[in-house]
Amino acid sequence: MQNSVDDGPSAAQPTDLRAQLPRVSTMAEISRFGTATAHAAAGVGRFVLHTVGDAVHGKPPTAQRVAHEIRSTFEHLGPTYVKLGQLIASSPGVFSETLSNEFESLLDRVSPADPALIRALFIEEIGRPPEEVFAAFDVVPIASASIAQVHTATLHSGEEVVVKIQRPGITDRLAPDVALLERVAGLAEISEYGRMLSARHVVEDFADGLAAELDFRNEANTMREWYECLRPGPFGDRVRVPKVYDDFTTSRVLTMERIYAIRIDDATAVRAAGHDGVALCRNLLLSLLESAFHGGLFHGDLHAGNVLVDADGTLVLLDFGIVGRFTKRTRRILRQLVVDLLVRGDYESAGRAIFLLGAVHKPGSTSEGADDIRKVTMPLSTTDLGSMSYTDLGRQLAAVAKAHDARLPRELVLVGKQLLYVEKYMKLLAPRWKAMSDKEIYAYMAGIMKEAERDRRADRDRLGG
Repeated sequence: MQNSVDDGPSAAQPTDLRAQLPRVSTMAEISRFGTATAHAAAGVGRFVLHTVGDAVHGKPPTAQRVAHEIRSTFEHLGPTYVKLGQLIASSPGVFSETLSNEFESLLDRVSPADPALIRALFIEEIGRPPEEVFAAFDVVPIASASIAQVHTATLHSGEEVVVKIQRPGITDRLAPDVALLERVAGLAEISEYGRMLSARHVVEDFADGLAAELDFRNEANTMREWYECLRPGPFGDRVRVPKVYDDFTTSRVLTMERIYAIRIDDATAVRAAGHDGVALCRNLLLSLLESAFHGGLFHGDLHAGNVLVDADGTLVLLDFGIVGRFTKRTRRILRQLVVDLLVRGDYESAGRAIFLLGAVHKPGSTSEGADDIRKVTMPLSTTDLGSMSYTDLGRQLAAVAKAHDARLPRELVLVGKQLLYVEKYMKLLAPRWKAMSDKEIYAYMAGIMKEAERDRRADRDRLGG
């Protein structure tokens, strides 16, 4: 997902990646709608049957049963809905923990594709079968998700690699679902909450993300670009990405070095390896902030399957199919916004920054807007992470959206999602750690504040005081 907040001619605009998806006829949409409805009805039917069975034995329906049937229905619906399910898996702060845990299997444990079709696709892309290209190739994938599956292999030079191979025929399966979701998003924007989240824009970004992921060369290039942006800075030695083997990489095959590491959400294994949970969460948060505020390019899919910890305690980031981009102007506004909200408590200035980002279409008076923003953001500074209610916060955001016709900029929604991921890992690995009280985080934010003040002085000088 390579998007940019529109900052004028200087913005680095992405190509129209959705053009890679084939056009969908009205009949195909109707057919897919019928199939989706049938799968949904089957899921409801399974739930009812199990509920009746449990009732006969005196057992009430459980949240776990509901979550299981929803997850099963998503998997039956196909790759697009599996991708949506991955969002649920990584967002327990938004969805219930039971639902998020149930959906974790969709991150990398989806049923693999037919091995014969995978082999045929590899030959089509590389020109030779995998048993000739590699000294060893395991036909059984170690991970299988919505777009691709991952196999282990060994180069003739002896280096161990992983080979990410796209699911055959994936574009033809994705296109009707995207068309259907776009129609649903249009209906969702009838509600205040749907307008606030810009449901149609969210689906557009989701579709762009899917299209971007269909060309693995985008991921390889973005991975290198992200690392080169971060490496010269103060946190460049705390994170790394796998090496890409370009000779064995095409639009549908991506070959990278194999890295032995632990998933960041495996708290037991992380502690058993002797890693410091606070340090890991601090490094992930700082790398996200640094890449967003200064690099302008941040990882847009930090679910647990994409964030690993190696033997040295270095964070290894995988899967750069989804990234977010901020232009220089947007980064200036965001620095001021963060400082206004979290440091200065200047809600009127924060309201002006939000308006500059294009998030508010009916701002009303400055004082009214400031009061609304204060009500919404106050829980962020007064409530511990463990007891924060995202349901209540969502209601407050909806109330502000209704009063001011607020629509969150697309990239802010994406970076907000990454902060939810980081928060999840904080709860697992460092539940007592308060990020804003940490010396290094505080020093980083102090630097952001100095930059924001320097920008303000420059603006005043440019306007003649």
